[in-house]
Amino acid sequence: MIHVESLTKKFGALTAVDSLTLDVAEGEVFGFLGPNGAGKTTTVRMLTCLIAPTDGRATIGGLTVGRDDHAIRARVGILTETPGMYDRLSAEKNLTIFAKLYGVKDVAGQVDKYLRMLGLWERRGDEAGSFSKGMRQKLAIARALLHEPKILFLDEPTSGLDPEAAKLVRDFIAELKSEGRTIFLCTHNLDEADRLCGRIGIFRTRLLTVDTPANLRRRLYGRKVVFHMKRLDPAWAEAARALPFVKEAQAVDSRLIVGLDEPEEQNPILVRRLVELGAEVQFVGELRHSLEDIYLNFIRQETGNGE
Repeated sequence: MIHVESLTKKFGALTAVDSLTLDVAEGEVFGFLGPNGAGKTTTVRMLTCLIAPTDGRATIGGLTVGRDDHAIRARVGILTETPGMYDRLSAEKNLTIFAKLYGVKDVAGQVDKYLRMLGLWERRGDEAGSFSKGMRQKLAIARALLHEPKILFLDEPTSGLDPEAAKLVRDFIAELKSEGRTIFLCTHNLDEADRLCGRIGIFRTRLLTVDTPANLRRRLYGRKVVFHMKRLDPAWAEAARALPFVKEAQAVDSRLIVGLDEPEEQNPILVRRLVELGAEVQFVGELRHSLEDIYLNFIRQETGNGE
């Protein structure tokens, strides 16, 4: 659905995006993560034909950036980090204007649909300039969806929102995902990316890595299982290490932390061995590294600050 080859953008001597190559499948929510100034917004602007690339090529839904720009802009939805509105016009009038610009057939019906869907119906007659940041963001999302685009570019959709408004936006993105829309999501919210995105790309001018959050965890940290005991004998760690499939074992307080390749198959064997040694296993869980750990690992490697 989105195909990018060696896409590059330079502003004079500054390279904002360096040879980006990427594919995003139809119906995928793809998370694009990176620090401020990494080139994420510049990438979105190129892919939505708001600025021209310096080099490389990209296709959006089979249309070529630089050749089919008008058609691409008409078929995608875009939410910028700081969406502009006609502040002196009502929410309803704002959406009506954009629905007409997009060539929507049933303008009133689509405006009504998204005002209701995003909880703005009761404020439809109020000036957009009187809205809170959360309400303006919801209005901007409605604007991006009026023409029912199959591909959405969302740039920091929950930035600056209070928890309630952010949850509403995340839930709405999850609903769009269930409808099979392709979503390119730029975000600083790593928990948000972890929950919503099938794959993530970590980006700092160039693409550092692309994978699912689960695969990135395995690549960096492996899989570690935590056995919580009523009491812990340090000798049990040595007994665990004696098993051929155990990669590592560490006793920490009343917990035994064990590195395994296939916990689903190997946990029962390990539990039986621990019980044989007299352990009282209270419960078992997997140690889950946060996406923040993964993100910072790659960024530190890129900047040369890794240990």
